[in-house]
Amino acid sequence: MIKKLLREFDKQFGAGGVKSAFFSPGRVNLIGEHTDYNGGHVFPCALDFGTWGIARKRNDMLCRIFSRNIKNFPWKEFPVDHVEKRENDGWVAYEKGVVKVFADHGYRCDSGFDMLMYGTIPNGAGLSSSASVELLMSVILKDLFRFPVDMIQMVKMSQMAENSYVGMQCGILDQFAIGMGKKGAAIFLDCNTLHYEYAPLVLEDMDIIIGNTNKKRGLVDSKYNERRESCEAAVRVLNDNGVHIRYLGELDEKTFEEVKGFLRDPVLLKRATHAVSENLRTIRAVQLLKNGDIPGFGQLMNASHVSLRDDYEVSCPELDIMVEAAWNSPGVIGSRMTGGGFGGCTVSLVQRKETENFIRRVGEEYRRKTKLKPDFYVAGIGDGAGKTGDY
Repeated sequence: MIKKLLREFDKQFGAGGVKSAFFSPGRVNLIGEHTDYNGGHVFPCALDFGTWGIARKRNDMLCRIFSRNIKNFPWKEFPVDHVEKRENDGWVAYEKGVVKVFADHGYRCDSGFDMLMYGTIPNGAGLSSSASVELLMSVILKDLFRFPVDMIQMVKMSQMAENSYVGMQCGILDQFAIGMGKKGAAIFLDCNTLHYEYAPLVLEDMDIIIGNTNKKRGLVDSKYNERRESCEAAVRVLNDNGVHIRYLGELDEKTFEEVKGFLRDPVLLKRATHAVSENLRTIRAVQLLKNGDIPGFGQLMNASHVSLRDDYEVSCPELDIMVEAAWNSPGVIGSRMTGGGFGGCTVSLVQRKETENFIRRVGEEYRRKTKLKPDFYVAGIGDGAGKTGDY
């Protein structure tokens, strides 16, 4: 892959000079959805496919980017010393946002650079192609300009870029999983404190299968931000009634039962119910996994989807059809939607001996009911974003 991209880089930008290669993975969240910005726990892992980048410094202050994934208008450029948000930014908004946030924190580029990108994450599938690009740009900036930043700082600045520049009020789940990923392990992360631990995924005779509904969604234009605002509104109502919290994720089951009566707006109650119950499910699920109770973990995955569908209302018919087809398939331990919702992907734990049958059976039922052709990936768990070498 790298040799092919290096040849493409020379074709687009010219040969010569030291070129550096970088890789930033996608991520899948096993459980803990819409809990990150609610100060709760998540349990994601980095994937072994993602976004590649080749970069080389320039002699001026211009950043020129070529994307092999974009058929129309694959070229974008902007001055690194004066980044301004523009209506026609399009796909380069993520890269520009990272450069601007770095500069706002005192990490200013002393030159421009050329960059070629190629991603293998389906856009709009809920596997964090945007966060993958943000961390790719972060590790490129750190390496090219020798910025003294660690991965946690880059994770935080990448999230800031998406929040402040792109306008997507995401939590830190995606960027953290992509930056801090570790091969063969998932990350149990407390999004309130950023305390984390790696949990080895010893699944033995099981596969993690990602099912792409190919129902695209754009989260910035969806109701994602609206869900976050509802949760923040629920916190304000509880605080007004003497419940002193910053996030819904601070509430345990007993306390929530005692105070939920203050949430008289039925929508706010439903949103809060998911945020609290999903956080508790995630904590329990990781403990079950540590104890080797894979069936119990799978049951909590199923319950997570029901909550996302009914209380948080971020599922969609296509996701529900794929998940229900998975639930009815032999060898399935658990299945749920993953990512922000409104389309995108499901994640399923499936006995390896049934993997081929699962893909065939679920694919046929999904296509019959939706007229859409799904894609399936047997997920490999990879390392986080970083440099792969100089050439």
